Amino acid sequence: MELTFVLVAFVFGLALKITGFPPLIGFLMAGFTLNFLGYEATPSLEVLAELGITLMLFTIGLKLNIRDLYKKEVWLGSVTHSLLWITVVNIIVTALAWFGLSAFSDLDYIDITLLAFALSFSSTVCIVKILEDSGEIKTRHGKVAIGILVMQDIFAVLFMVVATGKIPSVWAPLLLLLYFAKPLFKKSLEIVGHGELLPLCGFLLAIGGYELFELVGIKGDLGALVIGMFWAPHNKAAELSKSLMSFKDLFLIGFFLNIGFTALPTLDLVLTALLLCLFIPIKFILFFRLFTWLKLRARTSYLASLVLSNYSEFGLIVVALLVSNGVLEAKWLVTLALALSFSFLVTGLLYRSSHNQYNRFKHYLKVFERPDRLAEDTYVQPKDAEVLVLGMGRVGKGAYSSLNNILGAKVWGMDADPARIAKLQKAGLQVLVGDGEDIDLWDNIDLANIRLILLALPSIEDICNITEQLQHANYQGKIASIARYEDEIQALLDAGSDKVFNFFTEAGTGFAEESLQLLEPSNSL
Repeated sequence: MELTFVLVAFVFGLALKITGFPPLIGFLMAGFTLNFLGYEATPSLEVLAELGITLMLFTIGLKLNIRDLYKKEVWLGSVTHSLLWITVVNIIVTALAWFGLSAFSDLDYIDITLLAFALSFSSTVCIVKILEDSGEIKTRHGKVAIGILVMQDIFAVLFMVVATGKIPSVWAPLLLLLYFAKPLFKKSLEIVGHGELLPLCGFLLAIGGYELFELVGIKGDLGALVIGMFWAPHNKAAELSKSLMSFKDLFLIGFFLNIGFTALPTLDLVLTALLLCLFIPIKFILFFRLFTWLKLRARTSYLASLVLSNYSEFGLIVVALLVSNGVLEAKWLVTLALALSFSFLVTGLLYRSSHNQYNRFKHYLKVFERPDRLAEDTYVQPKDAEVLVLGMGRVGKGAYSSLNNILGAKVWGMDADPARIAKLQKAGLQVLVGDGEDIDLWDNIDLANIRLILLALPSIEDICNITEQLQHANYQGKIASIARYEDEIQALLDAGSDKVFNFFTEAGTGFAEESLQLLEPSNSL
């Protein structure tokens, strides 16, 4: 990749970050700027873009429980939404063409249907990036959104098979034999340890899965996702995902730059792309009403619908195939690339304040809730709780154990990941599933007797949001939080934390205090 690409991407990404916008929007702008200046995508950039998507799908798989796809809100929601969306877009575009709008006048019914299908997908790259940055990928709404994305990816793969006539090889069923190789791979993953071999092993699994599926005539991206799901139950899955995070984020910059290199837009194409973006609220409304109809709570429905309200890179792939087959004109590839970029911008901006938006409109949104609740959406009251630990990762679990030794049953733990909570409950810990950024949760929990809440979360934005939700819920106790960096401490104090612990400094202090107990007289020989 040329130094100019890296420099321009950095400048635009930094500028957007300074102004409070997601850097990925800057990377998109950098791509169009480089294209305008006369640069062209290089083979190395395209390789990095493909590798970034492969790693992203693999890490999604590592965090995905296949049982989530069996849930009605996922499979029925995705299928129904696609059918409704295609129908509604067909009606709108046909009406626009009938009224003489030139952008759509040369499209027949089949063309419109295929274009609507391409626009039905939501962006895996954009959504996963947003959810990861906000620490919400394992929340209820995050898992619903990821489940919908996986279903859409399956739809895309099936369409590619039909459209290209590329039928999977007769050897494809042999992929099922991978299940019997699981003990061997499990042992290998344990042997590699925690150093540089771990991310290398991740690269091998992701790229190997991609190439293996391509070898038998199945889209390689699906292979990376499936192999990731294959390893999701492994106890090192989370560590493996974290080891790949920096590589994935770096390589995905190539993907965003690549979009800008698609073609130089004309004014007509920009206006058509903006018109397509006016359809996005329809996508949001359809998702929201479907989710509430399927008994999801209003908050879960709102947040999942909001993050899914964009266009997808898979739509670009579908349109590129239609253009190559002569079904659509080449201008639609540029138009969709622009619409995709604009939709990323809209989602990135709106989701930053999504929790405050829900708090503002929740009384109107709750009107659409069904009276009966799914089992996963019921609230559990922490009985006799005086101390609550939010975030039951390594730090939170350690804090819970120490406090439990002192206060016993007065200490409860909370985490948004149901799988983690299930394991902890099985181990005998007093914990419950809950998303700390959910104002409805705090409104339904009796906070009167809770004197202290510990926020053991990795994201400063999450901690600040939870602190704000607790203030809205009129919580009167104390709040302690964790900071990873020195410059985060004052921001957390300003947000409302009563005490902030620097993770690395306090870990050293705790280690020293625990070690000094070895020198006490009762421990001497």
